Amino acid sequence: MRILLVEDQADAAQVLAKGLREQSYAVDIAADGEAALYQASVNDYDLVVLDLMLPRMPGSDLLERYRKTGHEAPVLVLSARDETQSVIKLLNAGADDYLAKPFDLGELLARAKALVRRGEGKAQSLLTVADLEVYTAERVVKRAGKLIGLAPMEYRVLEYLVSRSPAVVSKTELLEHLYDYNWEKFGNVIEVYVSGLRKKIDCYRPRLIHTIRRHGYALRQEPDEEPME
Repeated sequence: MRILLVEDQADAAQVLAKGLREQSYAVDIAADGEAALYQASVNDYDLVVLDLMLPRMPGSDLLERYRKTGHEAPVLVLSARDETQSVIKLLNAGADDYLAKPFDLGELLARAKALVRRGEGKAQSLLTVADLEVYTAERVVKRAGKLIGLAPMEYRVLEYLVSRSPAVVSKTELLEHLYDYNWEKFGNVIEVYVSGLRKKIDCYRPRLIHTIRRHGYALRQEPDEEPME
């Protein structure tokens, strides 16, 4: 999952980004409103964390322009202003949640997680494909009722594939959602994670992880594949 963090204070941005990355989010940082609008125009984000006090464009103006261009990702606003009228104005302008400074990092992480899940339409904590079960709140995976142990990055790849099932997901799309802005440097790591998932997930039948040549991967049960008896 990928987050755009809009914060002009470099030290604060690095602290917030570190906390989010430790929760397995990829984080891009924009230091002003214009940079944030540009990054939002070329990347898909699961959440925007937006500080209101920004150079080159106030955060409130950025929020308004972000919504007018059709972006629907949840927006968590950060501001030292906590007046009721300011909160109402921000929510009416398209913000999804509001956190007044100073705030506890743990609270920000909890709210970010809730907004990401809401934005994905995952009110339920269980995603299933055939007999594969992914419990997103606990990050627990089961296949045929048996617990599957996954490395953190393997889990992130699997959760994204399951959330997009039965659609085909390109390697580029996976990289963009798993890594920060300069994801190109990670090369062929997706193949490594998918290979590991196949060994752990597709030792059962039916096979669920399919390579679609020149297009990417799809996690789904093909109609001509029957479960192993």
